[in-house]
Amino acid sequence: QVLRKSLQRVVVLSTGSFLVYEAHKLISGLAEVHASFKVEEVIEQADYLYGSGETEKLHQLLVQHKNSEDAELLWRLARASRDLAQLSSTSAEEKRKLTYEAFECAKRALEKNESNSAAHKWYGICLSDVGDFEGIKTKIGNAIVIKEHFQRAIELNPKDATTIHLIGIWCYSFAEMPWYQRKIAATLFATPPTSTFQEALHYFHMAEEVDPNFYSKNLLFLGKTYLKLNNKKLALLWLSKAKEYPAHTEEDKQVQKEALQLLNSI
Repeated sequence: QVLRKSLQRVVVLSTGSFLVYEAHKLISGLAEVHASFKVEEVIEQADYLYGSGETEKLHQLLVQHKNSEDAELLWRLARASRDLAQLSSTSAEEKRKLTYEAFECAKRALEKNESNSAAHKWYGICLSDVGDFEGIKTKIGNAIVIKEHFQRAIELNPKDATTIHLIGIWCYSFAEMPWYQRKIAATLFATPPTSTFQEALHYFHMAEEVDPNFYSKNLLFLGKTYLKLNNKKLALLWLSKAKEYPAHTEEDKQVQKEALQLLNSI
């Protein structure tokens, strides 16, 4: 009888433990679903604000999630921090702070998901930005790594015209690099990175093929590259397109201004 009571007690305890375990599983599952839903909701809000050009509101939204483990949130925060840093109204001190914060977010996004195309893209962009504060030697020293991340981003997402454009910018920068920077590059690399304006042009056109008229700066650089190649006819065509591009952002306005200056100089 004592044995029977003991067995009954074990069964009751086991049943209770099982029910507690199942309840825990159910609650955990609901919590995971809720967390997933919350992330998706924040991303939806963030993409809306980004599309509306609400840079400050976007940063305010995403900075609340700076400790997130989600790569999609982290690279968006990196982008938002960087965009805020680029505004003319942002002080020099705040710009530096935001630039380094953007880099850390992009780095964490990449650590969380190495297969995320946007994480590679924004890591490359933010690493380049950090070089602006750490000097030309660091900037050139990071050049190969930056290009590798852009290339990896394109491998993961061949339809991302912006990243294709960025490789074009990379090529353009090395094609017009002044002699003293070439000397620095020669001290940093056994075989210094080089490029040509023809290679840059290839990437700018490739970006247009993927997504026509997607970015005012790509139109501008098509015009600038044709100028470097002494093709004034095509330079006029693309610079005119850049000048006429609807100005939705501060960058678009700067592009319009530069395009107009170049057109007046031809």
